[in-house]
Amino acid sequence: MFSKILIANRGEIACRVIATARRMGVRTVAVYSDADVGAKHVAMADEAVRIGPPPVAESYLLSERIIEAALATGAQAIHPGYGFLSENPDFVDAVAAAGLVFIGPTASAIRAMGLKDAAKDLMAKANVPVVPGYTGADQDPVVMAQEAARIGYPVMIKARAGGGGKGMRLVQQAQDFAVALEGARREGQANFGDPVCLIEKYIQSPRHIEMQVFGDSHGNVVHLFERDCSLQRRHQKVIEEAPAPGMTDAVRGAMGAAAVEAARAIGYQGAGTVEFIVDGSGGLRTDGFWFMEMNTRLQVEHPVSEAITGLDFVELQLRVAAGEPLPVTQDDLTMTGHAFEARIYAEDVARGFRPATGVLQHLDFPAGLTFARSSVRVDSGVRRGDEIGPWYDPMIAKLIVHGPTRDAALRQLRNALADCHVAGSVTNLEFLHALADEPSFVAGQMDTTLIERQLETLIAQAEVSPCVTGLAAVVAAGLLDKHGAGPWSNLSGWRHWGSAQEYVQLMLDDEVLDLSITHCGDGVFAIGDAELSIKRCGDTAYGVTQNGLQRQMHAVVTGSDITVFEGGRTHRYSRIDPLLAAQHTGADSDSIVAPMPGSVTQVSAVAGTSVVKDTPLIVLEAMKMEHTLRAPRDGVIAEVLVARGDQVIDGQVLLALVSEE
Repeated sequence: MFSKILIANRGEIACRVIATARRMGVRTVAVYSDADVGAKHVAMADEAVRIGPPPVAESYLLSERIIEAALATGAQAIHPGYGFLSENPDFVDAVAAAGLVFIGPTASAIRAMGLKDAAKDLMAKANVPVVPGYTGADQDPVVMAQEAARIGYPVMIKARAGGGGKGMRLVQQAQDFAVALEGARREGQANFGDPVCLIEKYIQSPRHIEMQVFGDSHGNVVHLFERDCSLQRRHQKVIEEAPAPGMTDAVRGAMGAAAVEAARAIGYQGAGTVEFIVDGSGGLRTDGFWFMEMNTRLQVEHPVSEAITGLDFVELQLRVAAGEPLPVTQDDLTMTGHAFEARIYAEDVARGFRPATGVLQHLDFPAGLTFARSSVRVDSGVRRGDEIGPWYDPMIAKLIVHGPTRDAALRQLRNALADCHVAGSVTNLEFLHALADEPSFVAGQMDTTLIERQLETLIAQAEVSPCVTGLAAVVAAGLLDKHGAGPWSNLSGWRHWGSAQEYVQLMLDDEVLDLSITHCGDGVFAIGDAELSIKRCGDTAYGVTQNGLQRQMHAVVTGSDITVFEGGRTHRYSRIDPLLAAQHTGADSDSIVAPMPGSVTQVSAVAGTSVVKDTPLIVLEAMKMEHTLRAPRDGVIAEVLVARGDQVIDGQVLLALVSEE
């Protein structure tokens, strides 16, 4: 076994690898960019080496600097994590040339599966079922459009080097094909340096089911059962589970055998995932799944498979890379219970899941273990006070739950999500909680289009309870703050001429709330038409009673904001300074502003031309995804203030409109 390894990654996965290495007695070396100098993974490692400025092309993608860091610190092997260089065969070759061990598959295996078109051809030769499509070398748009018509719409365009939803476009009709192809090529080039695309038939009721595989250098290959990753948005996974709902022994056997055959065909070593697209329209069938791609690395969602198998996949990776045989055979492997993983992101769901930034001023997770099997597990690469910046993936944490049955695990998931409290950035927590209650998902009858179909319902905002607003007002006014010992420590609000009143002005979303609070004594307050009894139960915990019904809530003050957490919902209020209230205005409909920091990749707007509302004008790349910015109304473009390649900051004006007159 190695005595020291370097982790060529950051965030949650770097922390995950360090945790297992420490348990095994293996010392660790972290690498970091200037943006990560104070990051959690740097603090956890035994040693850390700076490798460059924040942009990934100048730090985490610089293989030579990472290898230099490994050699300088005496590391014997490099663990790539996922993303970044994890599936770069040239990096694997460079690691080997430096006399180091790559903790993952061989370069030849990565190359075999790295390009989706070549991988499909290889799998077809190995008798693994593949989706009908086009993987030809002729990339002429006319030829590609003809092939799409031959396959039959709808079709999926995929950048052959893509992954994580990048470089993918669903095309429903022929007239949209050219624009979609251009976008997929642009994303493929920007993210993977390869614009070549393939076309696949789009399965109408698709489920995404993948098989975890492991191979060693002694010729052993096993599968560790399946994961269902059908809950996706923009082709990125949201909630994963294991095992897959409705899976039968026959289908599991056939799919597992196909996955093992795929791994054997390329002499696979280490952890990998064979992904299948599955026709879920009539239940799972042995002839109803097709090879989609193979991820030649550890997957983000690997903890759900760890939960049901009882194995530590990072430990298996280290042992296989050190030359040991797999400690289990296929007959040794069994499944216990059911597991879910929910990915908690800093993102604005209501604005199209746009990545968000911010300082995590409050971070509170449910009781459980970190980077270890448990009924509740929270894997995170951030801590309270850390900043979610514009440079990297905005993941906050992965919440993993495990129970004896799917129903039990789903109840555990709902409860654990309700106990996740994050302030300082918008998150997808409320969306995840709504998704965990969605009837089709609860019944195990979902496909990859479920979120898109039910999005309006999933993001619908229920009316805010007077208890929530009342608690926010009382907390904003500081009426429950502790004043220390003495006669003034328990103020009753008594006045000689009547009850005391406080006035608070808050903003919830775009609504300004003018609230008066009347002290009724003994923790009872009249706020508007509601009379509430509010008791402090802990640092952030409160009991709020109205008409004899008590609700448990949490409230956190961060600067001028008050965030109330209640039953899985997050309500963000802002205190308005009365002196500045008159200056408050709504969004400027005469301009387009950057919704986040990023890079301008395309500008189709031309000054002096007329546009109608929702016309695409600017494409902004941020956090590895493209975001199309559209005209906010009809008008004439007065001025275009950016050009392709410009770096912009959050809130920067990019384009100005004037009326036709």
